[in-house]
Order: sequence, then structure tokens, then C-alpha cells
Amino acid sequence: MELQEFERVYGSFCAFHAEYAPDFGRKQWRENSEPYLRGLLVQAEERRNAENMAEALPVSARALQRFLTDARWDDTAVIAHLQADLGPRLNDPRAVWAVDGSSFPKQGRKSVGVARQYCGALGKIANCQIGVFLAHVGPRGRALVDKRLYLPQEWVNDPARCDAAGIPREQQVYRSETELALAMLHAAQTRGDLTAAWVTGDDTYGKSPEFRDGVAAAGFQYVLEVPADTPVWPLDPTWEAPTWSGKGRPPEPRPVRGERQTVRERAQALPAVAWQVITVAEGAQGWRTYRFAAERRRETRDGKPGQVLWTVYRENLDGSEPRYYFSNAPADTPLSTLARVAAARWPIETEFETEKSDIGLDEYEVRSWPGWQHHITMCFLASVFLLRLQQEWGEKDAPRHPPPGLPGGAGTAPAGAVWARRAAAVAGGHPMPE
Repeated sequence: MELQEFERVYGSFCAFHAEYAPDFGRKQWRENSEPYLRGLLVQAEERRNAENMAEALPVSARALQRFLTDARWDDTAVIAHLQADLGPRLNDPRAVWAVDGSSFPKQGRKSVGVARQYCGALGKIANCQIGVFLAHVGPRGRALVDKRLYLPQEWVNDPARCDAAGIPREQQVYRSETELALAMLHAAQTRGDLTAAWVTGDDTYGKSPEFRDGVAAAGFQYVLEVPADTPVWPLDPTWEAPTWSGKGRPPEPRPVRGERQTVRERAQALPAVAWQVITVAEGAQGWRTYRFAAERRRETRDGKPGQVLWTVYRENLDGSEPRYYFSNAPADTPLSTLARVAAARWPIETEFETEKSDIGLDEYEVRSWPGWQHHITMCFLASVFLLRLQQEWGEKDAPRHPPPGLPGGAGTAPAGAVWARRAAAVAGGHPMPE
């Protein structure tokens, strides 16, 4: 990197940290936040734990560790600042809220929230922690903007274990992943800095009527994935009255069960003319083009026909990997809009991958509740810095070579292509050539 470019990167970093430093409270915590943030950005050869980052920074591993576990800075204040910072940079009428979970494999019993549960990172049941995340996705960029740590029932049933992990008493209550996601949406809506009219998520969220109802009650439109065996009904289902024996209360009419079909069966029954080929986004591997179809159907509530929703169907051009969605969008919503919102979920998966590989989202070695909250928040900040760097410099002007360690570092920055690709990918999914 040319000296002028290096100075520009470092100047941007210093200005960025100065904006957020007051959020960390005490002078010691403000001072230690700078090397921790810097370490996340420049450490790449080894795991971004306190010991490895300290080798490249003018601060001890103990100081970095205490910044995560012992310092009492308020991560929710940093999140609020982050969302206010991103509002003018990301808000767009086409923006979408995306909710998703990400797992973190962990051994032992003491890491907060760890349990034997499905671990997406490993593709099987294993010891892991699960975080629920909120992302803002739109034409101007994407970013993870809030988080919640899922506590399995076995944890909240054991107050002593929760206390030992530093979980605040008010948090020692079971909340499902869908409840955590809805809480983040409500919090962002209350702050009002980042805005989006739509919500999307995978079938963990789409199969929950309570989550769909909560999203709709908050004023959002959604396109949420549902399992293939989700039952739906015609718009005008046929009701039949069971034969009454003449004794007791007459039986209530019931829908003809033969009219109920799964979303998979509905998709297979659609004529070829019902499908449209739609390109929904440009990603790292090229244009994302699928076949989509949609129709108005009634969902199922308590085994009976419920409210009218859009049922959206998606598959690859060769008919493989079908996906199914419910949407509460108005009846006149174009299929292209439903397709675009449905496709807004994949960027959060990409964001998890890049933040784990390039920033160390999953490379923490802390066991406590404050440690997890603080590390994840700092990773969000590192990602926002790279997003701001790319937006302020523009793709063509973004640094094509890394800073050889910000001042005080030891030349441990990631490869230049990684730096540039990360900055470009966060903003719009258009990686720069190596």
C-alpha cells in the first residue's frame, strides 16, 4: 500500500473510533476498545483471540480479555449508535429486515447458552451456542445490526448456572428464537434510525404463526420461508356439516379435508405458464436467477382455514432446491417484489461467512454473557467501519492493498484482495477483482 493510502485508511479508522469511543464509558474501557477493534481488522493469520491479537498490538492479552468480560460498557448503547450511524447510509424504500440464527460450536458446559442442539455450522446435533441476528439488507449495502443469545430451557431452569455465567436476572427467562427476533425488530422500530418495510427469514420464523402475527401487528410486510409440508386451503373452502345424531349439541361445520394441500403439492400442481424466470440479485458467483410462482391461498390455523396470504414458490431453473414462502403483502403486489424480498435472506448468510472469516465473529474465547455480547458488538463495529470505508472511498478508490498493520501493529493485516473484497461485498455484493 502506498503511504498516502495507508495514512488515509488509518485516518479513517481513528475518526471512526473517536465517534464511538464515548459509548464505552470509563477512560480505560475507551482506550482498550481501540486496540480490540483494530485487532479484529488486522489479525488474519490466526484466531482473533486476546492472546493472538495482543502479539500484534501494544496492549496485553489480559487487558483485551478484561475489556470483553469485566468492563461494564453497555453494548446496547453501541448498537443504538451503530443503527443511527447506518440509517443515512443504508435506508432505502427497497430495504428489508432479515432475521436469522447462527451457531457457534463450543465444548464443555460453562460457555453461556451452550447445549446439545442443532448446530448449523456442523450440520448436526452438537454442543453449541446459538445467536439470533437482525440484518438490514438493501440496494445500498447490508449489515448485521443487532443480536440476541438464545438460552435453552435447561439454562433458564438453572439459576445458579445462569448466575455463574453472568446472565442478568431479567434475562434468565426462556425466549424462543422467534421471540428474540421479534424483540430486535421492535427495538429497531422504536429507535427509528434504520427503517425497512419488509421482513424475511427462513422457516424457523415462517412456520411460527405467532411470529408472523407479531411482524404483521408491528406494521411490517413479510416474505417468510415455510416448510414444504405446510398445509394451505383454497380461497373459498367447502364446508360440510357432519351428520347429527339428534342428541347433544349439533356438530359444527368443518372444512372438506380433501381440499387441504401442502405447499409442495400446490407448487407441483401449478401449470408451466404460472412460473416466471426472475433475476433477483447479483452475487459473488454471478446473477441469481430462479423460477418463481405465487398464488393467493388460506393458511391453516388450528387445523382450519385461516387468513388469506400469498403463497410463493421458488426453484432453480432446473427445478431443483424448491423453496416455499408465506407473505402478507397486498393482493396487488407484483411477483417480482415478492421474489426480491425472498431473496434478501441470502445476504445475511453471506454476511455470517464473511464476518466469521474476515473479522472473527466466531473466534472468541469467552464463556460469560458480557463476553459474548461485547465480542459480537465489536465485530459489528469492525464490519461497519469497512462498510463506511467502501462507501466513502467508492469501489474504484477502495484500497487494493492492506495497511501493513495499523500503527502499533506488526504487519498482520489480511491479504489486500480480502480487504478490498470485504469492503465491496458488504456494500453491495460486487467483489473487486484480485
